[in-house]
Amino acid sequence: MLRRQRQVRTQFQKLVDACLFAVSYWLAHLIRFHNPTLAVFGGPGQISDFPDYVWLLLIVMPVTPFLLELQGFYNRPLIPSRRRTAWQLFRGCALAVTILISVIFLTKEVTLARSVVILFGFISFCLILAKEELVRLEMETKAGQAQFKKRFILVGTSEDTARMKTQLPRSAPDGIEIVGQLNLNDTSVEQLVDLLHKHSANGVILSAKHTFFGQVEKAIQACELEGVEAWLLADFFNTQLSQTLLDDFYGRPMLIFRSTPEHSWQALAKEVFDLAAALVLLVVLLPLFLVVTLAIKLTSPGPVWFRQQRSGLNGRPFTMLKFRSMASDAEQRKHEFEALNEMDGPVFKVTDDPRITPIGRFLRRHSIDELPQLINVLRGEMSLVGPRPLPVDEVLRFDDFAHRRRLSVKPGMTCLWQVSGRNNVKNFKDWVRLDLEYIDNWSLWLDFKILFRTIPVVFSGTGAK
Repeated sequence: MLRRQRQVRTQFQKLVDACLFAVSYWLAHLIRFHNPTLAVFGGPGQISDFPDYVWLLLIVMPVTPFLLELQGFYNRPLIPSRRRTAWQLFRGCALAVTILISVIFLTKEVTLARSVVILFGFISFCLILAKEELVRLEMETKAGQAQFKKRFILVGTSEDTARMKTQLPRSAPDGIEIVGQLNLNDTSVEQLVDLLHKHSANGVILSAKHTFFGQVEKAIQACELEGVEAWLLADFFNTQLSQTLLDDFYGRPMLIFRSTPEHSWQALAKEVFDLAAALVLLVVLLPLFLVVTLAIKLTSPGPVWFRQQRSGLNGRPFTMLKFRSMASDAEQRKHEFEALNEMDGPVFKVTDDPRITPIGRFLRRHSIDELPQLINVLRGEMSLVGPRPLPVDEVLRFDDFAHRRRLSVKPGMTCLWQVSGRNNVKNFKDWVRLDLEYIDNWSLWLDFKILFRTIPVVFSGTGAK
């Protein structure tokens, strides 16, 4: 079953279960209201009318399906084990009862008897279990199987179809029945049409990995005329990292192979957060900027800001801004200290670099020299969190093209390397590994965690030289 179909089925199940939980709550109140003798735990004999407690449905209806989802209730096969169903449902109902009792306790709603909540748990368990049993009975009939089971024909080379058949029991144990298979490299599309007619197939699953694309096109066109679905496996290229996505490019279907974070609401939120936070921080830190500017001017000759060409998104050069922490001729003297480089690979790092000014050493230790990069963030050239941008000449010296994947996202002011000891990480491959780990596991929450971890690192000066 396709993911979209599973999602529709799951959403429908959640809606039905939410309604059954609501009905159970109403029945529990009705039974207790007309039977005061059911009072337990010293509860009141008479309870208020149901309208006084309708507000609790705002908790019952959205929360209870979520609790079942936590138990894996909606990830079961189409015809699941009865034992597994009952156990997951019992745990979900028990959690719902516990939450309702907690809400009643916290809101001091003593007029709602505890027996109502206990009855609610019992009735909801019985109703949903009965619903599951009815669905099972329906699906075990021939009519039910005809409705939920889809008959498919596998199309591809013998190797491809054999691989698909071995994978189907693990990835799609329900909803799919393979009624035939065909190798289009050896047979005609007319034979595929004959198989469609013979088995009244609902669709065709095509593997184009070793099948001629012309034949695949004819097979899809035949399915169009027959009115059956054609599923084309997008596995004709071997990729190691990329995720395969289907999108629309001006009305034409497009397969996308992406090994970087997908464009999503999280990515949009990251951009908005970067701009807003950079603007606020620049305003708040303006007095500090003035103090640092004055300190640099009074302690060493030369400009206040240091400008350098760095490699940005996908290697595009941009001018990165920093407070100058070295002598004004530091770049011209760089070759004098190349023998002292402590980093392997193309990166240049020297502990206690003699070109650093006294005030520059303090600025570097607490990363104050990096603050002007907030302007780069406002320009859209950098992000608050991302791999640190390297000088253009260092990127050109990459000896492993895989290292360039760190350029696939915007560079940042802080990153996993920054919060992992900075200069204590001497191996460039470890640095790249941390950057790629960030890219492969990126989320907005990960950005926030790195930002929070950056604060104590900056104040303590951990790993900075």
